[in-house]
Amino acid sequence: MTSEDLRHHGDRDTAPGMVDFAVNVWLPAPPRWLRDRLAAALDRLATYPSEADDLAAREAVAQRHGRSPDEVMVLNGSAEGFALLPNLRPRLAAVVHPSFTEPEAALRTAGIPVHRVMLDGDYALRPGLVPDEADMVVIGNPTNPTSVTHPAAVIRALARPGRLVVVDEAFMDAVPGEPESLTGDPDVLVFRSLTKTWALAGLRAGYVLGSPETLARLAIDRPQWPVGTLVLEAVTACCSPAAIAEAEDTARTVIEYRAEFVAALRDAGIEVVAEPTAPFVLVRVPEGTRVRETLRDKKFAVRRGETFPGLSADHIRLAVRPPDQTARLLAAWPMEVPT
Repeated sequence: MTSEDLRHHGDRDTAPGMVDFAVNVWLPAPPRWLRDRLAAALDRLATYPSEADDLAAREAVAQRHGRSPDEVMVLNGSAEGFALLPNLRPRLAAVVHPSFTEPEAALRTAGIPVHRVMLDGDYALRPGLVPDEADMVVIGNPTNPTSVTHPAAVIRALARPGRLVVVDEAFMDAVPGEPESLTGDPDVLVFRSLTKTWALAGLRAGYVLGSPETLARLAIDRPQWPVGTLVLEAVTACCSPAAIAEAEDTARTVIEYRAEFVAALRDAGIEVVAEPTAPFVLVRVPEGTRVRETLRDKKFAVRRGETFPGLSADHIRLAVRPPDQTARLLAAWPMEVPT
């Protein structure tokens, strides 16, 4: 697997005019109330982002997760936070796979030694697979692309003196109630994203929660005004009580659609890998490349699997969509390929 594979993401598997099952963004555009809020902030773009705006965003995140503002750093998406991980200078980073590949790509680019902890079967986390000498462990929860959510207690078991556990919770707000979230744990570094639920991929908005000391090390070489006014406004807005309630309602709708999707896939003889808990489903089919290409010819985009360590070209990730789109996908599925 090349560094280019690690930089491959779902946006490369889709194109204008295609029905998009490749990118895990739920809405086609941000909700009207959020767009109005961002539009109202445009009048502030003539001035530099203020400390007051930054504090307001951090206070909103802190209140949402029961933390203090000095335990919050607003990011240009979680990807920026992953790019900053080398600032923590781990001697050996253990990255649990299959998972989102940006953390490993960033660490390897900086020359940090990386050990891949490979999960398979039910893709459940097994702490004993992590080498004792690893002083950083990176894991997604829920994990992209397997759609598995690991118990918080099992992730906490990875922590020990001298080791930092890093958790990518980009999809946690799509799990009703977020029962396995570690955002309240001061000993864990947790990354969150606004991209998936709020359709803000183009804005690049997210944040990280951790101890003030760890955040200071993480941000050591960030420039002045690292985050723009619109990002700060989006974070503040999406952490409001009303937005949190809306995200919870959305999560409950998504799990209903996911249950219907999984049942339809299995009825069609398509293998669903593990038990999905996130707004996407991992499947495995014979001749996966041919399946993807056939679907692409029919204007359906799906996420290839072989760029995730531990998966093959026969693995395909499918975003959960409303039932009408799901029915169209399955009608286009090349059933002449043996499943």
